Amino acid sequence: MLTDFLSQLIEADNACLLAINGWHAPWADTFMYAFSGKVVWIPLYASLLYVIVRNLRWQVALGCAVAIAFTIVLADQIGASLIRPIAERLRPSNLDNPISEMVHIVNGYRSGRYGFPSCHAANTFGLAFFVFYLFRNRLLSTFIFGWAVVTCYSRAYLGVHYPGDLLAGALLGFASASLCYWLFQKYGKYERLERPMHLWVPVAVGGLTVVGMLVYAFV
Repeated sequence: MLTDFLSQLIEADNACLLAINGWHAPWADTFMYAFSGKVVWIPLYASLLYVIVRNLRWQVALGCAVAIAFTIVLADQIGASLIRPIAERLRPSNLDNPISEMVHIVNGYRSGRYGFPSCHAANTFGLAFFVFYLFRNRLLSTFIFGWAVVTCYSRAYLGVHYPGDLLAGALLGFASASLCYWLFQKYGKYERLERPMHLWVPVAVGGLTVVGMLVYAFV
């Protein structure tokens, strides 16, 4: 019975992947490929660091930056170095995977061999949950979680992750952020801010980045 259940989950995962990956257009290929990148989000990361420095004493801000870095490293390494070698689940885009014949590939991008769990999902949701815990601000939280969700969607769109990979990665990011934030609260001398300032900055920077990618996609 367990085998049948797992088979049904895998079939559903395949169907969801092909549905997401199967809807494609030239502009969406360009946009999703750019959105899935890392360097393009450096301004967003810098703006988050800016609001941390502006709202916290420098010692606490330094501890916060270390906690965020540890959140991402922990999630990334558990996913890439511990779980992936055990799970050995081929990416949909991998040529050794039979489903790869049905997957739409963008710019020849297939990524690595194994994809469970998604480190993109783990890292983005790890950052999103930590930022949510830190500031508890509706506008910033809505934006940062939206950013994480679209990042995950872009990975399925590009055919390099199953939705199940992304869900597992998001849960890993949540666990990593929860642990690291708890440690930061316990040892980082952090007191929750009543009225954090300048939280519109990351939203504006991230929003302008997305607008820039959309313009680039349609030009």
